[in-house]
Amino acid sequence: MKVSVLASGSSGNSIYVEGKGTKILIDAGLSGKEIDRRLQEIGVSGEQLDAILVTHEHIDHIKGVGILSRRYDLPIYANDLTWQGAANKLGKIKDCNCKIFKEGFMLGNLEIESFSIPHDANDPVGYLIRMGDNRVGIATDMGCIPPAVEKLLQGTDLLIIESNHDLEMLWHGSYPWPLKKRINGEHGHLSNDDAADLLPRLINSNYPRILLAHLSQDNNIPELAYITVKNNLEDHGFIIGKDLLLDYTYRDRPTMLYDVG
Repeated sequence: MKVSVLASGSSGNSIYVEGKGTKILIDAGLSGKEIDRRLQEIGVSGEQLDAILVTHEHIDHIKGVGILSRRYDLPIYANDLTWQGAANKLGKIKDCNCKIFKEGFMLGNLEIESFSIPHDANDPVGYLIRMGDNRVGIATDMGCIPPAVEKLLQGTDLLIIESNHDLEMLWHGSYPWPLKKRINGEHGHLSNDDAADLLPRLINSNYPRILLAHLSQDNNIPELAYITVKNNLEDHGFIIGKDLLLDYTYRDRPTMLYDVG
């Protein structure tokens, strides 16, 4: 498989995943024009896409979904409650492109498994994408990590995990108190400390790629998220570059195209 995070953050989210000719987006929270531009940066054309998967109905995840579906005649996959929340934001979608799933399904060569996550949306999900023995996990927009999700993400070959905010920056920042409580609540977003605490329990000996995602523009600094996670991994005996690759994602540009497997 190949993976690139095209955008990650409150200004828009989208992830590109490819496996043996099957090419999909997870979310499209930028304009259709901007998604196309970022795909071109990694050598992909919108005409090559096979589908869009949606995690939840917040606008930073679905802004460009409708226009891309109409432009390239793409099916959109989401669960029933997410469709109910997103339908009036997407514009007119062909009936044949409205795909409702319950749990797992196949898209070409990719096996897709969704899992519930705690976030303040109708029925938000993360995704585990398999092709052969290789697994990609996508888990952002979560206020906490349920044990079932932790178990599912153990040993993934590439993991996109939320590292949204630094607690000190959040508490001492300019956000109103109710918003601070929402972000740090059980249905909000994972902090740098949350991601740092979680990751040592997920890493196996398969040299995983760990990408820190959905970093707050106001309450985080990419280098701070990185060093917080790095320090805790090293405290647990992991060596960056030997046992795993650790990197962070961007809001204004795509990551490199990572090879998985």
